[in-house]
Amino acid sequence: MNLKEKAAKKALTFVKSGMTLGLGTGSTTAYFVDMLGEKVSSGELEDIRGVPTSKETEERARRWGIPITTLSEHPVLDLAVDGADEVDPALNLIKGLGRALLREKIVEVHAKQFIVIVDESKMVARLGTRDALPVEILPFEAEAHIQWLNTLGCRAELWHEDNGSLVITDNGNYLARCYFDEGIVDAYALGRKLSARPGIVEHGLFLDMATEIIIAKEDGVEILERKK
Repeated sequence: MNLKEKAAKKALTFVKSGMTLGLGTGSTTAYFVDMLGEKVSSGELEDIRGVPTSKETEERARRWGIPITTLSEHPVLDLAVDGADEVDPALNLIKGLGRALLREKIVEVHAKQFIVIVDESKMVARLGTRDALPVEILPFEAEAHIQWLNTLGCRAELWHEDNGSLVITDNGNYLARCYFDEGIVDAYALGRKLSARPGIVEHGLFLDMATEIIIAKEDGVEILERKK
């Protein structure tokens, strides 16, 4: 069992019959959805509903027979489970390199409990030191948004597929990747600037959202809890 599977298996222990779940996107969460699907198929977990954060996750859940619902039908989720690209000591996150940050944030803000599953390589002293910060932007005047992002102390660029075409989200928007040489000095200030800018649809800073971080390590699994 690899580290991603270890983290997903631990997250599954938080799931009880009757729950409505937010289902994240990405390679680690895919293991969780598969394990959840096995439990639902076997009858070990009953009356489970999921709100997926991407078309990819929805298709995966449907293949397992996990009932799909919406936030309008279930505005309060018992639990959301998702991965992260980076986690800092305050349990703040960078998410979105799986290309679903907007839908992830919409779903996960509705959860009473938000569990993040990662391997130990995702733990950082400061956000932005390991990976780029993804930012979803409108296609209209996309280059102008990139120019503005480059005034924020980072190197910003449009995200392209391997074939050279632009990455398009499930929402029909573009994604930018912002690289910070020394990491993000003040994630809260940056988040406010990004949220206030027209044309910036959403950013990958998930601040004060995670309630638990499940960290899979070679020698076991560690759980960090947000201080209340």
